[in-house]
Amino acid sequence: MTRHLLIAGVCALALAACNKTPTETKGAATPAEQAATPDANPAATVPTPSNEAAATDFVPKAAASDMFEVAAAKVALKRSTNPEVKKFAQMMIDAHTKSTAALKKALADSSSTVAPPAALPQDLQDKLDDLTKADAKDFDKKYADGQVDAHQSALNLMQRYAQDGDVPAIKAFAASTAPVVQEHLNMAEGLKNGMK
Repeated sequence: MTRHLLIAGVCALALAACNKTPTETKGAATPAEQAATPDANPAATVPTPSNEAAATDFVPKAAASDMFEVAAAKVALKRSTNPEVKKFAQMMIDAHTKSTAALKKALADSSSTVAPPAALPQDLQDKLDDLTKADAKDFDKKYADGQVDAHQSALNLMQRYAQDGDVPAIKAFAASTAPVVQEHLNMAEGLKNGMK
């Protein structure tokens, strides 16, 4: 009988401990915590990979992103028959040409010796080739899908470098470019959703 009471007592203590409410509750995020949190999808909140916190790695990726956007938009201007796709494509040419100029200015301001690449890396060249070869009836959807993916990747890159980058002038470029890329991502998602 004593053994049963002892077991019941231990169980009661264990249950009481499990049901105990924490004495400290976390309130809403402070403005500083909110500012440090990326707006994009949760993938942007992962720690910055070490190969993206250095300007020598960030600059080629950011420049290649701009080059891809301009090249893909030029293909869309030639191949699409959808006025909304053509309008978006022209906007991408204008915006990413401006972004490239801003990146070059940030490099000059920082006296960085990092040079943007002269050609697309193979993975982006392959995507561009696939877009160029896309069937006419599938072209607009393929372009819109690619724009969502490309802008999400670019946004993650910009936000992470803005937070953890190693060169202040280039960090400032990334911070000021991220909201524009977020806007482009939203537009690309709208374009994609309009094709369903």
